[in-house]
Amino acid sequence: MIDVWAPRAGSVRLRRLTPAGATVSEHDLAPDARGDGWWSAEVELAEGERYGFLLDGRADLRPDPRSRRQPRGVHGPSALFDASRFEWTDARWEGRQLAGGVVYELHVGTFTPEGTLDALSGRLDHLVDLGVTHIELLPVNAFSGTWNWGYDGVLWYAVHEGYGGPAAYQRFVDAAHARGLAVVQDVVYNHLGPSGNYLPEFGPYLRDGQNTTWGASVNLDEPAVREFIIENALMWLRDLHVDALRLDAVHALHDERSPHLLQELAERVDALADELGRPLSLIAESDLNDPTLILPREAGGYGLTAQWSDDWHHAVHVALTGETEGYYADFAAPEALPKVSQGGFFHDGTFSSFRGRPHGSPLPEDVPAWRLVTFAQDHDQIGNRAEGDRLSASLSPERLAVAAVLTLTSPGTPMLFMGEEWGASTPWQFFTSHEEPELAKATAEGRIAEFARMGWDPARVPDPQDPETFRRSRLEWDEIAEPHHERLLALYRRLIALRRERPELTDPDMAHTVVSVIDAEAAPQSRAYRIDRGALSVLVNLTGAEVEFAVDADARILVETSEVSVTGRSVALPPDSAVIVGPAA
Repeated sequence: MIDVWAPRAGSVRLRRLTPAGATVSEHDLAPDARGDGWWSAEVELAEGERYGFLLDGRADLRPDPRSRRQPRGVHGPSALFDASRFEWTDARWEGRQLAGGVVYELHVGTFTPEGTLDALSGRLDHLVDLGVTHIELLPVNAFSGTWNWGYDGVLWYAVHEGYGGPAAYQRFVDAAHARGLAVVQDVVYNHLGPSGNYLPEFGPYLRDGQNTTWGASVNLDEPAVREFIIENALMWLRDLHVDALRLDAVHALHDERSPHLLQELAERVDALADELGRPLSLIAESDLNDPTLILPREAGGYGLTAQWSDDWHHAVHVALTGETEGYYADFAAPEALPKVSQGGFFHDGTFSSFRGRPHGSPLPEDVPAWRLVTFAQDHDQIGNRAEGDRLSASLSPERLAVAAVLTLTSPGTPMLFMGEEWGASTPWQFFTSHEEPELAKATAEGRIAEFARMGWDPARVPDPQDPETFRRSRLEWDEIAEPHHERLLALYRRLIALRRERPELTDPDMAHTVVSVIDAEAAPQSRAYRIDRGALSVLVNLTGAEVEFAVDADARILVETSEVSVTGRSVALPPDSAVIVGPAA
């Protein structure tokens, strides 16, 4: 049977096509017993068969809103894809909890020269050797054009054909599990992209007159739309064996119903985890600093697994770079790094100068630290800079090493962005490949105008539609062999291994982390820090002079980014260096 939810249509017709696009046959759908806008027909499609819908007698073919495959892109017909036909080899895979993990975020199209899921599978040994536990893929759902960050998706159930489509996705997940790596998929439920979005022709997927930053708001008042989202999430986890979902910008989900969509989603995912017998995680991106997201449902929360911590990023970024423009301004305060390390949120009801109002709520003391995903770099914080410049473009190798130490000794669940582990020299810029000339022009002009308002020279802002912007953003794997890249990669490997070896570094109780600031009155990028995590001490010197730290008599150096001087019960750090000291294991 073929069915579709199309309450806005007066008639629905199924067209079957050859791979070349010739019509094979057409069939009328009829309203079915479910009512509420559902149409169906007793038609059986073969695996791979092309098809689409004609609404209200119009000639333009529309893809299936729940299409699993789009061989000719989001403007073309759908193809039947049966996920159950794949022969999985991960029957013994028991999943991975997020607690104690290290996440690695990547974009399929720029991670390898080929930009495919199969090519990504060929690089998994690098990630295993690095020591990460979870691979997080930026959105792979079908979008218009050849390359895109993925947040312009319009067919949420389909995997972008340029990456290899859904079959390649299954091969990738199976290969990841064979190497002990969990897969986190980034999904976007708060908006639809500007090209190829035919869903409103079928039904009220979007709210009229209510917009998010990226376009019309998704209509969460409509039960069928809520189920469309929840079923999509379950598809990734159940049919494609994904271990976790990263939920993009949940603050843009406008939901006045009870329970909130996020709670409903968490309840359904928890039930699926029980059914499958393996852990499934939901990780929210949110700028609300609202603990409700990750509090247990019995405590009045939604019961999500974790959330990203932008505050931790901002505090560390300012400490490393000294940048204090825009939302970084408040994080120049000496207490910024201590507060995010010891309490999770910096803005927990305090005044945010960027927002012009108080922001956030305190994180309860009993919330485990691993529920906050912490990072010094990610796709947004790099790609949404005018030139897409990484920390490696402005920091010395010595400071990049300090960034590694801060990231991988954080109380939260650390996350790396692809190439960070070797200080990749390539930028990661904002790129699109919209097929419509007017949309391409508007995207490029809007990007330039946005940064011009912030004082940037428009000539330095890359054109997102220029193919070179995409090509520049690809990782260059050959540079790993260069000595300074090789040294940094070795440091990341050692730090991740130390995180596994020393339980102090994965202690979930933030009360066991104590941060002291030295030279608090200095510029934010010229301070020194002592971060005590139980019996271990992370000593950081970002000043311009040598700084001496007291240590216990039995302390030994576990990791050092530069050669340090040890005298009795003190350690002297040169400028731009970090060391981890503690008793022998």
